[in-house]
Amino acid sequence: MVGLLISIFLFLTVIRLNAQNADSLNLDRNIKIHDTLGLKPHSPHKATLYSAVLPGLGQAYNKKYWKTGAVWAGFGVFGYFIVTNNNEYRSFRDAYLYVSKGEQGDPPNDLVDRYTEDQLLAQKDYYQRNLELSIIFSVLWYIVNIVDAAVDAHLYDFNVDDNLSLGISCPRNALNYRGLSMPDLKTYSGLTLKIKL
Repeated sequence: MVGLLISIFLFLTVIRLNAQNADSLNLDRNIKIHDTLGLKPHSPHKATLYSAVLPGLGQAYNKKYWKTGAVWAGFGVFGYFIVTNNNEYRSFRDAYLYVSKGEQGDPPNDLVDRYTEDQLLAQKDYYQRNLELSIIFSVLWYIVNIVDAAVDAHLYDFNVDDNLSLGISCPRNALNYRGLSMPDLKTYSGLTLKIKL
């Protein structure tokens, strides 16, 4: 009897059972399935593209309007540093070129009278370095803006409900816990992780 059951089990696991042939279904592969709720899916591609074209627009598409203001404020700060460092760099560069070439006539600005040639060179290099760093940081800010919009769009439908919970408990052997013991009973310890959705 046991041999018969084993052979039936093996027979059923080896053969492939089909209720219908795929040809008999006559499926039309070009049928588009429409969402019955009428909700449009949130597109990470669209959020990334929006944020690349106009910084902050991807955040607005993700309905994180406060991030749009943060993106614009960041570009405003970096723009201020770029303009300020560029103006100072040009002033010190012009004064340095005037002094180093020994030109005659009216100086380009009053920095010629206040600084030595070495000081003008040091200040020119300082503002040039700050200008380049400001440009690099503004490009990084632009990239962070795009990455933030893409990641936020991917997590747009992520469930952050209060019903999500995580519980950790340490199971004990019930018979030994109550003071009962059996000669063949082995105790165990472990960790149980329960996620309640």
